[in-house]
Amino acid sequence: MSKLSGTHKIGDLSNSWENSSLSKRHWLAWNCFRYGVVLLPFLPLFTGISLGTAFILSWKKEYRTLGRYPLNWGLGLFSVWLILTSFFAWNSTEAWLGFLNFLPFIIYLSASGAFIQTISQLRQLAWLIVLPSLPIVLLGLSQLFWGWGSHPFINTLNLGWNLISYGEPQGRMSSIFMYANILAAYLVIVFILGLGLWLDTYFFWQPKYSKLPLTILSLTIIFDGIGLVLTDSRNAWILSILGCLCFALYLGYRWLVLGIIALASMIAGASWGPSTIRESLRSVVPAYFWARLSDELYPNRSLGSLRTTQWQFAWEMMLQHPLFGWGLRNFTPLYGAKMGEWLGHPHNFFLMLLAEIGIPGTILLCSLVGWVMLQGVKLLNLEKPSHKMSKKQASDNLILFTYLITFGSCVFFNLFDVTLFNIKLNILGWVLLSTIWGIVYHQFQIKGKIS
Repeated sequence: MSKLSGTHKIGDLSNSWENSSLSKRHWLAWNCFRYGVVLLPFLPLFTGISLGTAFILSWKKEYRTLGRYPLNWGLGLFSVWLILTSFFAWNSTEAWLGFLNFLPFIIYLSASGAFIQTISQLRQLAWLIVLPSLPIVLLGLSQLFWGWGSHPFINTLNLGWNLISYGEPQGRMSSIFMYANILAAYLVIVFILGLGLWLDTYFFWQPKYSKLPLTILSLTIIFDGIGLVLTDSRNAWILSILGCLCFALYLGYRWLVLGIIALASMIAGASWGPSTIRESLRSVVPAYFWARLSDELYPNRSLGSLRTTQWQFAWEMMLQHPLFGWGLRNFTPLYGAKMGEWLGHPHNFFLMLLAEIGIPGTILLCSLVGWVMLQGVKLLNLEKPSHKMSKKQASDNLILFTYLITFGSCVFFNLFDVTLFNIKLNILGWVLLSTIWGIVYHQFQIKGKIS
């Protein structure tokens, strides 16, 4: 991993927000941003208004500076491409509606670098994202085991959440999210982010403060883990284990790495291993896990409900219109006409993009996001052993690493599902990407370029 050029390290970015003259000019945007984030699971409309206010304020103050950076040129080009594909779409009305799932967040991402500047802000933001998950899981447990449901009057208010008795689908925790898989995606994010925050608090901040923050985080992570199990989401289970493995590798805990690999191997063997190994492991691994992972829990699924069928259909759509695609949101009506079954998406974000906006647009978006992630990885000071870093540098490295793997988990979740159409998850994914871009953008401000 190449070092940053010059004398600036990631630890240098943690100067207090109050001491940064650039940040003082954006205090209102930052406050709108963080207030919106903390209320996201409960009041997504308020969050949208808050984030909209933040990017309007930022562009108003920094439009000359923000307009000079290549990422924003790329985002502008991607927006133009979406407009073109909407004109050429099979169903243009659906395509223009789909464009609205991207446009506000593209504008927001382009502005976020102005007011997200320090690792201290990322640490504070992690608390605001993680803490609301505890009451959400508690509501989910009440929903699942006591049949709690939201009052009809609350549903009429259209607040963006609905607690359904015994879950949706029944028997799987969905809490205030509309479906179990959506809750699972949310819990993967807060579980990994919370785990990184717990490690940061335990290793670097515990002696300085009371035990209360660590206790609250511990309870939150435990309940988030329980919630993940009860969502019955294979995707979420695998990503949670991989997240733990990433932290174990980062911290150099070989014994923990071996333990996680051994546990994952046992579950995988009980689910998909050869018959002799599979049967012996199934006497140890609970059927709740291997029956779900092997799909034996739902043996009589229709052809149209299988992910392989959906992926094949999306791939064929791309082959027929590789340049502009069929238009955003056009997979659903085309799939329904062919298979006689309604599906909101093909359970793979990238195949959906290939089918709906074509190969050039998909490559452009993946390149922009990948570039931000790559610059974030470059900021990690990994060449220097953690025990030789200052406490502040090691802590900052861990927080940035946490954000990188948390957003990475969002990307991998979308290999088997699509979170774009849920407003809460869509906002949260863009927020995570924006925080990484904010730190990268601040390096532009300091050095004028990325090494």
